[in-house]
Amino acid sequence: MSIERWYPGPVKDGPDFQSLLKVFRREVPERPTLFEFFMNERFYRTVAPGAAEELAGQPYADQRLMIRAFAAAGFDHVTLHGGDFAFAYGDSHKQATVSQNEGALITDRASFESYPWPDPDDFSYDVLDDLAGELPGGMKIIVYSPNGVLENVTFLVGFETLCIMTLEDPDLTQEIFDAVGARLVRYYERCLEHETVGAVIGNDDWGFKTQPMLRPADMRKYIVPWHKRIVETAHAADRPAILHSCGNILSLMDDIIDDIGYDAKHSFEDTIQPIEAAYDQFHDRIALLGGIDVDFVIRSAPQAVYDRARAMLDRAASDGGYALGTGNSVPDYVPDENYLALIAAATESRR
Repeated sequence: MSIERWYPGPVKDGPDFQSLLKVFRREVPERPTLFEFFMNERFYRTVAPGAAEELAGQPYADQRLMIRAFAAAGFDHVTLHGGDFAFAYGDSHKQATVSQNEGALITDRASFESYPWPDPDDFSYDVLDDLAGELPGGMKIIVYSPNGVLENVTFLVGFETLCIMTLEDPDLTQEIFDAVGARLVRYYERCLEHETVGAVIGNDDWGFKTQPMLRPADMRKYIVPWHKRIVETAHAADRPAILHSCGNILSLMDDIIDDIGYDAKHSFEDTIQPIEAAYDQFHDRIALLGGIDVDFVIRSAPQAVYDRARAMLDRAASDGGYALGTGNSVPDYVPDENYLALIAAATESRR
C-alpha cells in the first residue's frame, strides 16, 4: 500500500478547538477528534510538503511547520513550548536513552543554595503571540513545559540521589520540589496570559513499567500538590489541563482525578493498561487521549492499525470523552504509512 491510500491530502475543513474542548468535558464531539503530543519532522514534511523550504529563515520556522502539519493532518491543536524558560542541567551522556543519574547539579544544601534558579518572568513568551497569524482559524496552542515537576528534580538531583534524599533529608527534598514547582506554576501563569493558548499539558513522567518512580506516599507529598497548583492555574484562566505521564501510575489515578483535578490523561501502554481497558474504567471520571500503543503502531500492518483506531472511536462514540492518537508520541521510527492509517480512522470523512 502507498501513503496516498491513507493520506490523499489535507483535510478539507479547518481546525475547531471546540471539538477538543468537548472531549475534555467528557462529551461527544461533533466529529472524531485527534490528539497527539508531538510527531516528527519527517512526518511534518510529509503532510505539509514544501512548507519547511518556504518557512526557512523565518522566525519560529520549526513551530510554523508544526502548525501547518498539525492542521493538514486534521488536528484542532498544536503543542508548543510557551517560551524559552528552562532549568539549567549538568552534562550527561545522551544517545538513544538518557541517564537519570548523570549531570546532577544539586546533591546537598550548599549546591541547592548556589544553583542559579531561573526566574520565569525573565524569559520571553513572545512566540505565543508571534504565531497567532500562523494559526488557522479555530486552532489553539496547547502549551507544555520544559519537563515536569518530578522530571526536573530528577535531572537536577539524579534519580538515585533523589531516592536516598527522600529518606535522609526530606526537608531539603521538599525545598527542591518547591523551588521547581513554584517556577513551573509561574511559567504556566505567563503562558495563560495569551489568547492563543487553549489548554496546558502537565508533562511529567511519573512511572516505570510496574509502579510509580517514587513511593506513592512521596508522590503525594512532593509532586501531587504542585500539579494541583498547575491545574488550579489553568482552571482559573478557564482552560483545561492535561496530564501527560508515562509509566504505571494506576495507584495514583484517584489522586489525578479527584485531588489534582486534571481534565484529561494522556500516555498509555498495552503492557500496563490498554487504552480500551482504561476507557472502560475511567471515561466517566476523566477524558482519555490517544492510547493506541506506539509499539503496536510500529509493528502492525497499516490496516490493523486503522481497524484498532476505528474500533476505539466506535467504543467511545456514545459516551465521548476520547480523542484518538498514539499512546505517547510519534518518533521518527514510526512508519508514516502506519501512523497515517491511524489518523485516517478519524479524518477519512473530512478528506
